Amino acid sequence: MSFFSNYLNIALIAIAVVSGVMLAWPTIMRRGHGVSAADATQMINRRNAVVVDLRSTDEFSKGHLPQARSVPFETLSEKAAQVSKNKSAPVLLVCQTGQRARKAEQVLTEAGYAEVYTLQGGIEAWQTAGMPVVK
Repeated sequence: MSFFSNYLNIALIAIAVVSGVMLAWPTIMRRGHGVSAADATQMINRRNAVVVDLRSTDEFSKGHLPQARSVPFETLSEKAAQVSKNKSAPVLLVCQTGQRARKAEQVLTEAGYAEVYTLQGGIEAWQTAGMPVVK
C-alpha cells in the first residue's frame, strides 16, 4: 500500500491514464462508418460501391470522384430509394468536408441501405491524398 501513498506514483498513474484516454479519443468519438480515401478506393474497385456526391450541382461540376452520382443533400430524402437498385451494395457518401455526409448516412440507413459509409474529410481529403477528380 505504500506505493499509492507516494504522490509521485499517483501522478505518474494519472498521467498514464490521461494519455491513454487522449490516444483513444479519436476512435471513441468516431461515429458512423467513416473511411479514408485509400479505403474508399478499395471499396469502389473491389466491391463496386455506389458513390453519391451530396454537394450542389455547381460544386459537383467543379470536380468529383470518378463514377460519382450527384444527389444534392437537400433532395436526398426524396431520392433515397433511387440511390442504388441493390440496397445491400455499399454506398459511399461524399461532400465537401464530411459534415453533410454524416447527416446523410442516417437518412440512407433509415431508407434500408445495409452498408453506408462516409468519406472522412470529404472531397478535400480526397484531393489532399492525391486521388483523381473528374470535371
